[in-house]
Amino acid sequence: MDNKDQKNKKEPKKEPQEKTTVVQNDEKNKINSNQTTPEISQGQGKVKEEKKQQKEEETTKDKKEQPAIASVIVKKKRKKNRRQIQKGRVYIKSTYNNTIVTMTDMHGNVLAWSTTGNLGFKGAKKATSYAASQVVADIEMKVQKYGLKELDVFVKGVGTGREAAIRALVQKGFSLNMIKDITPIPHNGCRPRKPRRV
Repeated sequence: MDNKDQKNKKEPKKEPQEKTTVVQNDEKNKINSNQTTPEISQGQGKVKEEKKQQKEEETTKDKKEQPAIASVIVKKKRKKNRRQIQKGRVYIKSTYNNTIVTMTDMHGNVLAWSTTGNLGFKGAKKATSYAASQVVADIEMKVQKYGLKELDVFVKGVGTGREAAIRALVQKGFSLNMIKDITPIPHNGCRPRKPRRV
């Protein structure tokens, strides 16, 4: 009897141990499965982060390269030497209200221009001979970089500043090869305005 009682006592003890082992195995499997999934997700997250970092690095490189290219282009533009022109033309348009002086090369490309109104003269002062001489002085400063020496002069209009502008050109040291009047003259074309009553 004693032996049977001992066996009966031992057997029920074995059953809970098996259950616990099964439960422990299940828990281990769950823990392992839980551990593996974050590792996989973490691995994918790392790959994504690396890709983002690579893209950011590429964009930063592009941004750094662009200003360098722009600075090189600007430097190239600044290095261009200005052309030296020995001979050119001057067009003087002298009206009753203003005097406009334009300097060009022999092909008609404008090098510099100036007017009495541009220099700050207003109203009736724009048509004076003093204002015309100041215009020539201003344009001579602008053209110094080209090295102009010889000029062909073309005068248009009947204002008071035409003779003063030509004298100022001679005083500034330009040698005048030719002076030509290109004022338009009608050959009985349009009917003129009626005279103003004062």
